[in-house]
Amino acid sequence: QVQLVESGGGLVQPGGSLRLSCVASGSFFSLFGMGWYRQAPGKQRELVAAITSGDTTAYADSVKGRFTISRDNPKRTVYLQMNSLKPEDTAVYYCKTDRAGVTYWGQGTQVTVSS
Repeated sequence: QVQLVESGGGLVQPGGSLRLSCVASGSFFSLFGMGWYRQAPGKQRELVAAITSGDTTAYADSVKGRFTISRDNPKRTVYLQMNSLKPEDTAVYYCKTDRAGVTYWGQGTQVTVSS
């Protein structure tokens, strides 16, 4: 089983930066792929960034060049560094992974980009 806990969200002005963290815990012993998703009011949940166990990364076109996903394996933590934030980045951000055929989601952390 896997438990995921996100943190680092908050209110930031346009052009500002935030770093989100997702800490994984539970009965697992090996690396696995992780993803960051977001969902804004009235919109579908979308994949923002993903990282594999081999550290291959992928990004949504809307965040390329601004967001960076990374991981610290000893800390069992995945990060999402968000720079040059825009109002359209406002959403609840979720950490997600798949393990042994089961999908796990974190509780989400709110990111609001506004003046």
